[in-house]
Amino acid sequence: MNTGLLILGIALLAAVGFGLHRRRTDGRFAAPPAAPEDTPWSRIAAALPDATPGTRATLVQFSSAFCAPCRTTRVVLADVAAHHRGVTHLEVDAEKHLELVRALDVRRTPTTLILDGAGRELTRAAGAPRREQVLAALPASQETR
Repeated sequence: MNTGLLILGIALLAAVGFGLHRRRTDGRFAAPPAAPEDTPWSRIAAALPDATPGTRATLVQFSSAFCAPCRTTRVVLADVAAHHRGVTHLEVDAEKHLELVRALDVRRTPTTLILDGAGRELTRAAGAPRREQVLAALPASQETR
């Protein structure tokens, strides 16, 4: 068998496997990493003193300037925050807040953290979540405005 064809086959298999993995995991919410002594909100508030948390939940989106999925995520999260009481949306420029990105273990953009009313991380999603995924991850009390 031709060596070039063998290498092409292996590369194609690897690319398909990676694509399937990303398709399965992109935008899905997962449990937060081990909780540090201070809450994620305390770290966010220290980096962004003008930010205000939601009484029910805060949707914290880490974005970067040239991230196309970040625009979609911004629209989805802003819409959810606009239609549900006590939910706020906060967008953080990952490039300008590298220390916060490292402290909260954000590895790609967009990354969305859902914090409860006390500022504790309930869940996070790497990639662009769909509206129904965000709604399912919110804490109870699905009141709309």
